[in-house]
Amino acid sequence: MDINQLIEFCRDNDASDLHLTQEGREIGYRRYGELKKMEHDMDSGDVDGLILSILNENQKADYNRGKDLDFSYQTPSGIRCRVNTYHQRGSHAACLRLMGDSVPEFEKLSLPPVIRTLADKPRGLVLVTGPTGSGKSTTLASMIDYINRTRAEHILTIEDPIEYMYTPGKSTIHQREVGRDVDSFAGALRSALREDPDVILVGEMRDYETISAAVTAAETGHLVMSTLHTTGVADTVDRIIDVFPPHSQNQIRTQLASVLQGVVTQNLIRRADGNGRVVATEILIGTEAVCNLIRQGKTFQIESQLQVGQNDGMHSLNMDLTALVMKGIITKEMAIARSNNPKELNLF
Repeated sequence: MDINQLIEFCRDNDASDLHLTQEGREIGYRRYGELKKMEHDMDSGDVDGLILSILNENQKADYNRGKDLDFSYQTPSGIRCRVNTYHQRGSHAACLRLMGDSVPEFEKLSLPPVIRTLADKPRGLVLVTGPTGSGKSTTLASMIDYINRTRAEHILTIEDPIEYMYTPGKSTIHQREVGRDVDSFAGALRSALREDPDVILVGEMRDYETISAAVTAAETGHLVMSTLHTTGVADTVDRIIDVFPPHSQNQIRTQLASVLQGVVTQNLIRRADGNGRVVATEILIGTEAVCNLIRQGKTFQIESQLQVGQNDGMHSLNMDLTALVMKGIITKEMAIARSNNPKELNLF
């Protein structure tokens, strides 16, 4: 099999990731969160050839020097992948994350309606967080697609690499790829303020410079959406504040409290019947009470706001996990495994 046939195999079997390892000639794929091994008769040179087949000449030079690479790849049949190549134990390896052929709509993702409400905001900061492989990029893409279909806006995305390709609808969309169109997230954000955007999507807020620039963009009247690798809404707020030096943390608390529209933390969990996965969420809305807690440095009290803020669309992860168990969608064991506070998980 060549690389395109392997990717087609993954798509046909609902796999999210393809793993290639030169050492040991391993080929694996992840289906519904579970890693499986593929039987094949290729040697290590064949596996290395699979990886080399999707690299251009400049990438091959970097690859052979031991440099990790991040880029996108599209098969002749149109399947897009996010690719990372790396080295381990002196040999080559790669992971290919399969992207959807098209951006799924809210209804198909079974997302809470409040996420559409967040997409309707004219300005501010909206964050989608969760562990790797939890569907953060897909949720953000569905929000961008919704805006594109319903409003006449200038949407600017900054990604590393570009994952979903958007077809302009009512909106005008420009997509910039880090490493190809711009040097960094922070640099692209600084330039964005001179490019007349209404909505800015930042693929990931990785560092102080990017977070600072994203908050500034939200302060200046733009709707900024981005991701973080955190496991809860309170952790997300703390992560943003902790990135800043101690003497600046009071200032960023005030800034964040003035721009935060909402935080969505999500997990993808295997369904009880084994047929696919379902999203479980924790949602924080930037109400006056929540923003006062952020401003005063009392993020440890955010959990209580999730309990009393259901009319605003808020809920904790445990509340959503409990609802999924009661509906028979996931098992109690899976809920306990994914809870960020299993002792308080009410599974009667």
